[in-house]
Amino acid sequence: MKFLKFLLLIFISLTTSIKADLNQNLINKLNDGGKIIFIRHAYAPGSGDPDNFNLNDCSTQRNLNKEGIIQAKKIGKFFEKNQIKIEEVLSSEWCRCKETAYLSFKNFKTKVFLNSFYSSKFSKNKNKQIKDLKRYIKNFQSKKNLILVTHYVVISEVLDYPPASGEIVIADKSFSKIGSIKIDY
Repeated sequence: MKFLKFLLLIFISLTTSIKADLNQNLINKLNDGGKIIFIRHAYAPGSGDPDNFNLNDCSTQRNLNKEGIIQAKKIGKFFEKNQIKIEEVLSSEWCRCKETAYLSFKNFKTKVFLNSFYSSKFSKNKNKQIKDLKRYIKNFQSKKNLILVTHYVVISEVLDYPPASGEIVIADKSFSKIGSIKIDY
């Protein structure tokens, strides 16, 4: 039994150091600049939006809860602690994305091409949004990083990757995923 506990401790310590090395490698790449950083909005319980969804009324939307607020602040602290250079922060117009962007970075602009197209009400916008997003990225020129606070459907569509709430997904300008960092709440 002691031997099994010993092996378990060894395994945990090895995987923790591997994860730390991977994160440091990603942080180094972010410090090189010129990356596209997708962030799925922080934790907002549920999925989709209520039937009475109104883009101009946050009370009709699915919003960050206490854990989501904590997670959004941790996202900002991650960037600050690692001194990652940011050119610009863009957000979806949905309140949960704007709140994540504000709590993480304070200054941000909204862009329609980052909006969700999950519900049937907005699914018709998908192709135009993706085209506009790709055009924006193609024209983005900076030695700093671009942050996009958006939704699961947008990230999974352009990167073919299913992000968790508050997950930071790093890509290059050709939408090749470099890696991701999960921020707990």
